[in-house]
Amino acid sequence: MRDFSQDHRWLSINTATVRKQRGQDWPLPDILDACAERGIRAVAPWRDQVAAAGLQATAQRLKSHGLELSGYCRGGMFTYTDTASCQAVRDDNRRALDEACALGAPCLVLVVGGLPGALAGKASHKDIAGARAQVTEGIAALLEDARERRMPLAVEPLHPMYAADRACINTLEQALDVCDTLDPPAPDGTGRQAGSGALGVAVDLYHVWWDPKLPAMIARAGRERLLALHVCDWLTPTTDLLEDRGMMGDGVIDIPLIRAAVEAQGFAGYSEVEIFSAKNWWQRDGGHVLDTCIDRHRRCV
Repeated sequence: MRDFSQDHRWLSINTATVRKQRGQDWPLPDILDACAERGIRAVAPWRDQVAAAGLQATAQRLKSHGLELSGYCRGGMFTYTDTASCQAVRDDNRRALDEACALGAPCLVLVVGGLPGALAGKASHKDIAGARAQVTEGIAALLEDARERRMPLAVEPLHPMYAADRACINTLEQALDVCDTLDPPAPDGTGRQAGSGALGVAVDLYHVWWDPKLPAMIARAGRERLLALHVCDWLTPTTDLLEDRGMMGDGVIDIPLIRAAVEAQGFAGYSEVEIFSAKNWWQRDGGHVLDTCIDRHRRCV
């Protein structure tokens, strides 16, 4: 397991962590500047932030600072109600792939979607099995485009509390089942099973820390499937299921234990800090939040 205590070279900042500071949007170019000033080597920007700043301008700013990406947020939301909405989803995901390629991302993170319409407050049906089938279908359609672009897809299972509206893939086991169905494993020459590298998973501790099967599923994923690691903490009590994530060390997740399991499989990428915190960290100065991320990454990750 890598020693993070002496520096923060393997820290990445998901830009949602500092996107809304003291009631104001912090523009993506300013976030990138602030990260570079602190020696943070990687970020994971969101599509809306990139759109606001401009795709080519963002790519140039990343290059000028020497910043890498740990992932690109996000594709997905595959469920639909009719032919037109299905086509719109597929077109949007192809655009997300092209953006990820333009920015040099190592993977496109997929939040797969729940029951159609539920995120807007009115689900069109209650067929979650049907929604999961549409998700598998949508990933299959996108996978061919992803292979052509050599852009891996990272399925991110979300906590079951999001099953209705944001993601009907809720455990690492479910995500790996989809991966194995669409990108069947084959022996890698060492006796282990491996995928092609085109399809894998993003392990976000906020969503999977509670799962008793987590260690076994991390081992099942192996190096080829482990494309991203997102870190934060689970607070008790949690006051908002979306926007009350904790800074590492403030909650109940044994972060080093899970990181050790992921690294035991050969993962050697960035630990990406992703914190939605409307009443705490989004109310602070953005530079202070980044400095705290650096400190906690050394001490708690």
